[in-house]
Amino acid sequence: MKISIAKKTPESCKTEALIVGCHEDTVTSLEGAARRLDKKGGGLLSRIIDIGDFTGKLNKTALVYTEGKLPSKRILMLGLGPKKEITREKIRVAFAGAARTLRESRIRSFSLSLDFGNDTLHLDESTSAAVEGMLLGLYRFETFKTARTDPPDVSSITLIADDPSSAEMARKSLHEARIICDAVTLTRDLVTTPANEMTPSKLADTARQAGRSKTLSVNIIDATAMKRIGMNALLGVACGSAQPPKLIVLNYQGGASKSAPVVLVGKGVTFDSGGLDLKPTSGMETMKDDMAGGAVVLSVLKAAAALKLPLNLVGLVPSVENMPGDRAYRPGDVLRSLSGQTIEVVNTDAEGRLILADALTYARRFKPALLIDIATLTGACIVALGDHLTGMLGNDDSIKDLLKNASETTGEALWELPLWEEYDDLIKSDVADMKNAGARSGGAITAALFLKKFVGETPWVHLDIAGPSFLAKDKGYIPKGASGVGVRLLLEFLKQRSQDANGSHS
Repeated sequence: MKISIAKKTPESCKTEALIVGCHEDTVTSLEGAARRLDKKGGGLLSRIIDIGDFTGKLNKTALVYTEGKLPSKRILMLGLGPKKEITREKIRVAFAGAARTLRESRIRSFSLSLDFGNDTLHLDESTSAAVEGMLLGLYRFETFKTARTDPPDVSSITLIADDPSSAEMARKSLHEARIICDAVTLTRDLVTTPANEMTPSKLADTARQAGRSKTLSVNIIDATAMKRIGMNALLGVACGSAQPPKLIVLNYQGGASKSAPVVLVGKGVTFDSGGLDLKPTSGMETMKDDMAGGAVVLSVLKAAAALKLPLNLVGLVPSVENMPGDRAYRPGDVLRSLSGQTIEVVNTDAEGRLILADALTYARRFKPALLIDIATLTGACIVALGDHLTGMLGNDDSIKDLLKNASETTGEALWELPLWEEYDDLIKSDVADMKNAGARSGGAITAALFLKKFVGETPWVHLDIAGPSFLAKDKGYIPKGASGVGVRLLLEFLKQRSQDANGSHS
């Protein structure tokens, strides 16, 4: 899709449709572009308001045909709610809905005015939010469809800014938002791709393609090298599958050469059958999403390089299939992890924490400033928080606080759970240093306590995205299916961290 900036006034814009935002509390008097369009159009918009067809309520729209009174063939009036209550998240959702409305009307090219009388948000904030909403809301995955989609995809969007300074600010916001949306789209594509097409080897190939950038290097550690260095927890999970495991290592150097890196670790189980503790058949087809955390890390590293963030960053994606083959690991097996600690396997369906254990241990070789892992780790987190919240646990309050700030900015909601040491007894083993699962109760917490044993003293946070990574129905600018959750959150976190380190703030 082509998306561009045009330096012109809304009332001179020649387009198939022009989206114009209107606030509920000022709709009767109109503001910004809406007022100017109404004046030139001889009251086209105010008449719609007067008869009650449009009130400016959040997410409500009215499509107005201009009948030659304006260069634009149509005006889509978009409700943004009360002016003082506007947020970036509300803008994302509203513009996503507007873009889909126009697509349903088979309009393939449209424009939007960046002037909707808003003084609560800066232009760069509202621009990036509108772009994110439209691009992410219009997402469709059609790789394996042979019939033509109806309605057809939107081909171009133009952002209208009527003065040079606004246009330049919008251009910068568009550039950044496009990179971020491309990263979310990549994550959605990787997660949605079926497991026969997205194996650990093919995920590694995707990483290699990302590594073609001069600023992003990629190294793939194979099973032979894993065995040599002692990654037996990861190898244990992989041994039931004909697909060889991979540890994907991505390295971005955007900061000072001696500056300690931020290390991100993402669970990359390309298909999780549960192993010998086989999952129920209902819903197993969605277990291709168990590599969502790994997809997030890969996409974030690629985007960070494109954004030229001024920090050093390492991404680790341990990638396996968890299958019940004749060589599969068994309940009761004991695995010696890379850390040297031994793990009794009591549930082969608690495999994600096993591969993360070795990846987190490996991460410490980089002497990280901080460590964040992201994973579709536990059904217990969904029970605790539902489908739309990411669970957050960790040993460092400053990282958690910055992630909370990033959550508010991006609208990717998270909720902190307690890393309660008393629950450590639930994963004690009689035959090894620990077991890989506790009781059903407190499962998200015991999983995080398990991971904590492999991070040492490193500042660390764990993000459990089991709920929001794959949705059963549309939500705002997130179509049904793979959401890409975590990408925008982590990129905003990294952006804020780099700004804080350089003494500046957004």
